[in-house]
Amino acid sequence: MNQFVSLHPAIDHGIKPAAENFQGGTLHCKCAHDPVVVKVAAQSAFNHACGCTQCWKPEGAKFSLVAVVPRDSVSVVAHGEKLEIVDASAAIQRHACRACGAHMFGRIEDKTHPFYGLDFIHTELSDEAGWCEPQFAAFVSSLIEGGTPPSEMDAIRARLHELGLEPYDCLSPALMDLIATHTAKQKGVLSAA
Repeated sequence: MNQFVSLHPAIDHGIKPAAENFQGGTLHCKCAHDPVVVKVAAQSAFNHACGCTQCWKPEGAKFSLVAVVPRDSVSVVAHGEKLEIVDASAAIQRHACRACGAHMFGRIEDKTHPFYGLDFIHTELSDEAGWCEPQFAAFVSSLIEGGTPPSEMDAIRARLHELGLEPYDCLSPALMDLIATHTAKQKGVLSAA
């Protein structure tokens, strides 16, 4: 029997499927008083476990859980004054609470970026159930850059497979195809239609 490998509290004991007709909810930072509240008026997509070193993770988690939603479905409804951009030079402008550090949403401002128009969110910051379930794991090898010993990687990949999350060292094939299509259209290799 395999030893239990903890990846993230929201998936360690199984993955809950998305609710039919789910239309979004609110995200709350981790502050006990005056939390930042972000309203998301859409179901999330491409939810995944991310091993990169840039995404916000709860204490002790190896992976973050991150999904995308249309940019126009995201609005800050309380305590936006507590938000700051973590790294202004990054492609994804991660808006985090200054007090607790939770990333509330990530926004791409570069209109030529393949994911422009999508905001990145952490659905675990919501009390509502029904968000799109995690569907794959991205940037798995990047866990090593965050301090995970390479000797643990086989067990981590095995646990991801047990959970039904295909591990990739980039994004999923569908997302990589979207990036390549965007780039090919910009280069004129594919028509814009």
